[in-house]
Amino acid sequence: MEGLFFLLLITFSITTTALPEKPVSGQINSNSVLVALLDSHYTELAELVEKALLLQTLEEAVGQHNITIFAPRNDALEKNLDPEFKSFLLQPKNLKSLQSLLMFHILPKRITSPHQFSSAVVSHRTLSNDHLYFTNGKVNSAVITKPDDLTRPDGVIHGIERLLIPRSVQEDFNRRRSLRSIAAVLPEGAPEVDPRTHRLKKKPVPVPAGAPPVLPIYDAMSPGPSLAPAPAPGPGGPRHHFDGEAQVKDFIHTLLHYGGYNEMADILVNLTSLATEMGRLVSEGYVLTVLAPNDEAMAKLTTDQLSEPGASEQIVYYHIIPEYQTEESMYNSVRRFGKVRYDSLRFPHKVEAQEADGSVKFGHGDGSAYLFDPDIYTDGRISVQGIDGVLFPEEKTPVEKKTAAPVVKKTTKPRRGKLMEVACTMLGSQFPTCQ
Repeated sequence: MEGLFFLLLITFSITTTALPEKPVSGQINSNSVLVALLDSHYTELAELVEKALLLQTLEEAVGQHNITIFAPRNDALEKNLDPEFKSFLLQPKNLKSLQSLLMFHILPKRITSPHQFSSAVVSHRTLSNDHLYFTNGKVNSAVITKPDDLTRPDGVIHGIERLLIPRSVQEDFNRRRSLRSIAAVLPEGAPEVDPRTHRLKKKPVPVPAGAPPVLPIYDAMSPGPSLAPAPAPGPGGPRHHFDGEAQVKDFIHTLLHYGGYNEMADILVNLTSLATEMGRLVSEGYVLTVLAPNDEAMAKLTTDQLSEPGASEQIVYYHIIPEYQTEESMYNSVRRFGKVRYDSLRFPHKVEAQEADGSVKFGHGDGSAYLFDPDIYTDGRISVQGIDGVLFPEEKTPVEKKTAAPVVKKTTKPRRGKLMEVACTMLGSQFPTCQ
């Protein structure tokens, strides 16, 4: 009986040793393929993985199965990549495109050189749900320059000559570059406004394509924060060729992904109806520039500044300029003209800007703010510029009226006429009036 038990124990230990090692979910050790990637000579790819916020996703993937990473060389990302395309990938609003691009280089399985270098075409699904095709030492026509460059128990890294770009990311880049997602189709004539009655005329007047809306932006805004936003007619017509609500959601998501502007996004979405109103304005063809204070600046607001009814709306209105401005355009303006005053949606108050320390400074004195995070979001209709302070309109001190001095009447002796003076000279004291 003891011999049988000893035989079963030996068999169980041999079977356990023969099983392949599988990493435990949620535990990444120093011998992981992810650590090898971050410490490897593929530094450009490792930086992109960190900027795309993919480390946690890849840790979960490694915890479930082995992975295979195809890593392009550094010079392929530094010199051989289109600068415009690289700038597109690094913009915060295109985070999903960057994530799809990187996941396109990763397979949820372990593939080493004996399996992938055959002459027959073999396809494998990537973590982005696309397919990579292997044949004759190439992956999607890119040469695998360093097969099995880094091997670890939970994965393997192969070096490739260039970046692999999925079709979806390429189409997104082309669409952003040509601005097709925000371009108007067959623009219609905007209605004409009667300047006497300030109302629309019945017969629309044709306007050239791309012309600004006929109504001023202050008339297109809703009458007050307690009322629902009122749509205004514009070049888009009733079919709303500009999807303003989608663009507003896009820039708010960009603020959240960028980090440090959660308070501003919370005011736009949860505390007010300004996000909906901004979407209506953009749908009608208006353009906006948002000066977004960061969370540190919003935390300095006092209770008195937020306690009045509609205070949040008034603060945000003062930070929205009814023009499309970028960091470059504003900086060029203040460099050329010294001080520039921009209209704000808090009519009639204006936002003053000037050049200071190589940047753009808004406001006056202690209530000033610098352009801190330029061009967080720019799509041709909405521009978001991060600033490091909350702006308030300059309060004009009332001019004291000078009290008028009491009028003192001076009594003057009646002057004698010329004839009387001559008579006195001739007659002297003989004339009674001359005495």
